[in-house]
Amino acid sequence: MEDPMYSLQDVIGCDLCETPVPPKHCDICHIHLCEACVGKHLSDQTKDHYIVPFKLRGITPKCTKHSTKVCTQLCTTCNIPVCPLCVASSEHEQHKKEDILKLFETKRKLMQKDLPDLEKSIYPRYQEAATNIPVQRADVNKRSQKLTTALDKQGEALHTEIDTIIQGMKSDIADMDAQHKAAIDQQEDAINRTIPEITQAILDLKRLLDTSDVCLVSEYTSRTEEFRNLPAQFQVTLPTFSPQEINREQIHQQIGSLSELAITFLLDEPRILTDIQTECGELRSVSCLSDSELWTCGYDDNILRLCNLQGELLRSVQTKSGNVPQDIAVTRSGDLVYTDDSDSSINLLSGTQIQKLITLRGWKPLYLCSTSSGDLLVTLTRYDETQTKVVRYSGSTEKQSIQWDDQGKPLYTSNYIKYLRENRNLDICVADYGARAVVVVSAAGKLRFRYTGPPSTPRKSFYPYGITTDSQGNILTSDLYNHRIHIIDQDGLFLHYIHNCGLQNPRGLCVDSRDNLFVAEYWTGKVKKLQYYK
Repeated sequence: MEDPMYSLQDVIGCDLCETPVPPKHCDICHIHLCEACVGKHLSDQTKDHYIVPFKLRGITPKCTKHSTKVCTQLCTTCNIPVCPLCVASSEHEQHKKEDILKLFETKRKLMQKDLPDLEKSIYPRYQEAATNIPVQRADVNKRSQKLTTALDKQGEALHTEIDTIIQGMKSDIADMDAQHKAAIDQQEDAINRTIPEITQAILDLKRLLDTSDVCLVSEYTSRTEEFRNLPAQFQVTLPTFSPQEINREQIHQQIGSLSELAITFLLDEPRILTDIQTECGELRSVSCLSDSELWTCGYDDNILRLCNLQGELLRSVQTKSGNVPQDIAVTRSGDLVYTDDSDSSINLLSGTQIQKLITLRGWKPLYLCSTSSGDLLVTLTRYDETQTKVVRYSGSTEKQSIQWDDQGKPLYTSNYIKYLRENRNLDICVADYGARAVVVVSAAGKLRFRYTGPPSTPRKSFYPYGITTDSQGNILTSDLYNHRIHIIDQDGLFLHYIHNCGLQNPRGLCVDSRDNLFVAEYWTGKVKKLQYYK
């Protein structure tokens, strides 16, 4: 739309010489001036003058204290326009003042700079963050429901086990009751059989006592001793129940543990703590030996280098074969392992000795990482690069192979670049450059999710290379050609970018024990140490 100020210039001229489209204006005298007439107008020293560009006419307000004067300056201490009389007064004598025109133009340039930044950069980021809020909120509910379901399942299992035990004890009581009653029944039968015999013996005795027949009396045999002891006498030790005191701690141990909620805040502008210039060209990988020592390897030579945070070279070791190493990783014991795709070997540097751990046939090792259990995870590709898989090794023994999903389709593309890491929940995270995705599977090798960038990011513009995980279970992957790093949580939800701290082609990544991030810049040969948590 045409600026109305310039529309006015189409019909007006200089008030002194009538030259059309005058570029200047005296904001005190309220007249339009061409360049040639500005000097003539200022020569009239009987009046105050304030020359401004035509489009900024009307910029000088009248003084609220001196009605005949206009304000050509701004008291920045009080943030009010001031006229020459105000400037000379004691009220503003010690205050800082600026020319209104210069201040206006400076602020206008700042606004012109800020507007596209707000519209095209900042506002979209807030919009994207706002769209993520419902997702995060839903994710909280989803996770809470998952935890509740797991607790219910564990509770049901414990209740079932307790019910089974109680039912078994009740069954034991019933069995003992049956045994006790059988003994009582046996005693009852013996007593009931003997009572008639005793009754008959009593009757016989009474008859004999009333007779004087010597022959009958002489045949009498006493059975008193036979009947004196009751038949089938037994002693019973009755069962008892001794309830154990309910121990809540033991019950908690049986149920399991629930970890605490940990909320950490990502820095909007990560801080570069250290900038290390290595001797590597085309820097591929970086791996922390400690919080102050780093192993690195590049694509331009066959040297493995250990340096400190000051960039001082502590060790340099040539690969056993003389080939360029593909990737490196520090083991739990502090040794270094590296892959040699040229001779299909995985090698261990321990002290000053290098030994081949594994030599492959038909497959080439690419990238690797050491796991929490001490195993090695390695991405392998066939010689013809038609297949890729992740293999877990314990020493030199293959324990697990991950290649296909539940539908029998490949989990990974055949592209060469496949950095990987194990997450704290034992997920296996692979940065699949060919798929433009981070592919995450469970420890059992079941696909959990694929991350292809935030919802608003076209998939084709995502170039994942290096990958690492931190103590929060977050996944960090370097987006090489977009000069940034994506941070996602362990379930694939996008959290943040690291992109406004001067990174150039970030590739290899690792974190130290304090969650400081080390970034290997591919072309500069620099390793940058970043703080990205508050």
